[in-house]
Amino acid sequence: MKISEKIRRAAVGTAAVLISVFGTISIGGRVDSFIGKEHSRKTAAGLAMSDKQTQSSFNRSAADSKPKDDSDKSSSDKSSSDKSSDSDTPGSDLSNTDTDTDTDTDHTFETTYLVTESLYRESNMSCGNFYVKNATDLTPDLRGYLTADLPFQYEETAEPQVLIVHTHATESYMDSDLGYYYESFYPRSDDDRENVVSVGEAITESLKAEGVTAAHSLKHHDDPSYLGAYDSSAETINNYLERYPSIKIILDIHRDSITTDENEKIKPTFVFGGEKAAQIMIMCGNDNYGYYDFDCWEQNMSLAVKLQSKAEELYPGMTRPLYFGNFMYNMNLAPGSLLIEIGTDANTHEEAVRTGSYLGKVVAAVLKSTAD
Repeated sequence: MKISEKIRRAAVGTAAVLISVFGTISIGGRVDSFIGKEHSRKTAAGLAMSDKQTQSSFNRSAADSKPKDDSDKSSSDKSSSDKSSDSDTPGSDLSNTDTDTDTDTDHTFETTYLVTESLYRESNMSCGNFYVKNATDLTPDLRGYLTADLPFQYEETAEPQVLIVHTHATESYMDSDLGYYYESFYPRSDDDRENVVSVGEAITESLKAEGVTAAHSLKHHDDPSYLGAYDSSAETINNYLERYPSIKIILDIHRDSITTDENEKIKPTFVFGGEKAAQIMIMCGNDNYGYYDFDCWEQNMSLAVKLQSKAEELYPGMTRPLYFGNFMYNMNLAPGSLLIEIGTDANTHEEAVRTGSYLGKVVAAVLKSTAD
């Protein structure tokens, strides 16, 4: 059975409510996985969301606990200047910086567990060059969404047209590609050189290189607590939208986790130009039954399939199947809002940052295709 790290480690006290959802054969991360045999997965209700955003079906967990020795971390692990505020132009120290936080740790008596590398392709729908995991009872018109016009157009402007946020900014990766991990491994870091904020910076810089300005929020919405992280990131998003009406695409960048009952971690990768990189999973919710205030979900779906197709065109193997499910995760705040998982905690930081650079080019290509 595949169990995500976000469910396995869930502990937000009495507020945490777990909901098990079992699916059909599919692949990785937030979906049912297939590695040699069929596995079902458990998922948890939207524990970091407001009551308005709590999901009724497949939900992204927000209940990871902090490491037991968190209070013993040195002050050098956290730069307080970046953690409570946003920035449109993050410092250069975030870009492509490899760190090794495990160098001085003695693992002599620790148990090790297997890391298995895989290119995920299992799905229950496909369209052209891409795949979709449909976890709903709907039958989405993938071809129609792929050819539909987006509700915005690219502009020649220095104002930001893309917003990058991180609801769970402390999600981090492995330091090196060993094929195993130690039982003390904890994929969380408040150092922006190690966590998904550095991946967001790679996306931002890649967009800039393509002539597209992006605003990048450095705020840690999950620190000190995961409880309410989505409410916090929603406030950030709304503030940016008010400040920059030019924003057209909003990407909440996360990293996934896939762990079996035997504590084996799954690492989704692909190779491009002779270099290994982390696969991504685009998540798109729906509101077909009017459960949420989510009128723009079909516009989001159109953007999602366009990104999925363009990613496979430019970087074959880059995407895991697009996950289409009954959730919201702040995607209702504006058309063009998506959540994207960059790799899992079994990927290395280097692989994730490399993929971030690729994703920036993909987003720029799709956005520019809307120009008159």
